[in-house]
Amino acid sequence: MSNTQNKKNKKKTLLAVLLGGVILGAACMIAASRIMVATSTDEYCQKCHVHPHADESWKLSTHVNNPSGVTVHCVECHLPPANTFGYYTAKARTGLHDLWAFYTKDSADFNWEEKSQLEYATKIVYNESCKACHTNLFPPGLNDEGITAHLYYDENEKKLDLQCISCHLNVGHYDPNAKHERMTGIPGSSVTESQKFQEPATVTEFINFTEQIPGTAVSFNMVAVPGGTFNMGSPENEPFRNEDEGPVRKVTVSPFFMGELEVTWDQYWAFYAETMSEGRIAPSTIFANNEKAEQAIMAQLNNPNTANNTEALGLDAISGPTPPFGFPDQGWGGTDRPAITMTHYAAEMFCLWLSKKTGKNYRLPTEAEWEYAARGGTETPYFFKGNPKDFSDKGFWRKFFDADTTVINTYVIYNKNSNNKTQEPSKVGANPFGLKNMSGNVLEYCSDWYAVDAYQQTPAEVTDPKGPESGTEHVVRGGNYTSPAEDVRSAARASSEHEAWLKTDPQMPKSIWWYSDIKGIGFRVVCDPSTAIKK
Repeated sequence: MSNTQNKKNKKKTLLAVLLGGVILGAACMIAASRIMVATSTDEYCQKCHVHPHADESWKLSTHVNNPSGVTVHCVECHLPPANTFGYYTAKARTGLHDLWAFYTKDSADFNWEEKSQLEYATKIVYNESCKACHTNLFPPGLNDEGITAHLYYDENEKKLDLQCISCHLNVGHYDPNAKHERMTGIPGSSVTESQKFQEPATVTEFINFTEQIPGTAVSFNMVAVPGGTFNMGSPENEPFRNEDEGPVRKVTVSPFFMGELEVTWDQYWAFYAETMSEGRIAPSTIFANNEKAEQAIMAQLNNPNTANNTEALGLDAISGPTPPFGFPDQGWGGTDRPAITMTHYAAEMFCLWLSKKTGKNYRLPTEAEWEYAARGGTETPYFFKGNPKDFSDKGFWRKFFDADTTVINTYVIYNKNSNNKTQEPSKVGANPFGLKNMSGNVLEYCSDWYAVDAYQQTPAEVTDPKGPESGTEHVVRGGNYTSPAEDVRSAARASSEHEAWLKTDPQMPKSIWWYSDIKGIGFRVVCDPSTAIKK
């Protein structure tokens, strides 16, 4: 065969290979396209995501049930915009994850309620996809609050990592408790006059008592916490100890009364019903025209040993919270669940109102009082028996052996047993002083300013310390329903995060009453015996 013929044959072979490659490539692309389409239908998604709630709530949402007749499908929210590189990588990643879960796990064991919460939703909904449909953030008919919110988003999306879903959790899967609109009405306000207390509790000795809030049907238990001396902070060998927990100080605290429970929604809604305000008044101006009143309130809020000064206020109009956006109880339930999402200032105003209603001096606990009460006379990491290492998920061996949760589950609502929400006080046992949920459920405000080196600033032996004289954040204690076991130790400390907790609040100025970006924050009250006990 001649060289010329060989060259012709090679060209034919190459063309055949190229043509075959093109045909194969085209076939693969067509097949891949059909696979992408077939695996992107709502019906296909629901083969793995079998929980009926997802389908039912989707059909009730404005993404399906709307005047335009447009239906928004699963992949349009739960994947980046179509025909982008991110779309294909995200589809491959989530598809493999879902297939693995479908064939290796039992869907009956999934906590679908937990996965419907905002914390999870932000991981599976993409801002880019929201904006691909909602190209106009200021459509006709958008109200003033919506305009304010969208302007705030437009200016701060990248800087603050804002998520559309933070305000619009309800639009993809209907949830009546997730509507982002101002709350109307007052929960639990249907109380008859005959059900209301006329007088506060009369206390004649230092024992537990049940307070009654006059003008309401609300009562709550106060525990007499005996004074004593304890080691505040954690020793250097305590597992998971943090720098701000030492050095250990010998602290003496005077006797005080403390709420058996965190302040409940029943209590807080009673405060809201009597004091709610339509405007937002800054703390610095609330008593601008009443110097005597301002001095009295500051004395009450900042000095635990100051006698009751409510009479000096001469006020019937203590400014209270503005109506919040949505339901601050998150739809988890009110009554005796802890009230949540309020600011430190709001907690202080509640204490002032309660003092005025009862004639006793109610306030937030100092950090020393809080830790003394939480320990209940113990010096161990928890007020119950157990090593934090045994309860924690941290460590190499946790890859093979689950943490022992039997004991801690009896006393603490934390990330392993909370179902990602607060729980009723009946779920846990009390500590040795008779106080419930000192660890877990919600973080609790203290009156002290937070400082990493607060204990270094404190004498080795001290009586009734009140923390640093100034600061930017306040101490919060006890951990909450999202906390791991190591963060609910009696000595574990944390601080408020004022700006971060208001990240998605678009109001200018931002709310002084309600936080927009934390759920697990609350407080409990203490009462000074000198103002409570009638001789």
